[in-house]
Amino acid sequence: MKSLPIGELSRRTTVNIETIRFYEKKGILPAPKRHANGRRVYDEADVRHLNFIHRCRGLGFSLKEVASLLSLADAGDGACKQVHELTVRHAMEVKEKIRRLRKMETVLLDMADQCERGRVPNCPIIECLFDK
Repeated sequence: MKSLPIGELSRRTTVNIETIRFYEKKGILPAPKRHANGRRVYDEADVRHLNFIHRCRGLGFSLKEVASLLSLADAGDGACKQVHELTVRHAMEVKEKIRRLRKMETVLLDMADQCERGRVPNCPIIECLFDK
């Protein structure tokens, strides 16, 4: 089993060193083994674990959801149904966020359409932002 320093773990997973430490502090990533000099050392299981976390975070799962997914992954049998439910619930939350973002986009573009780009004394976008 090859031992990796934190910098190599960071490089192989594209996760920032401070983020790795944050995940360890939150208990999402297991505490690493340490050399006699106190330096953290990781192995291939840590690379796999961190890649899982990074992928989950990239899909917008919260730390709590990542912890649940990790727990379900460790549980084995019967976990697939729960993973599916968590994933579908998260997908519905993403769908709602997209709906809200589209609405924000429409409002922003409507405000921008009111702007004459500096040909009037008062900027309609600024005025819109001050209005209720």
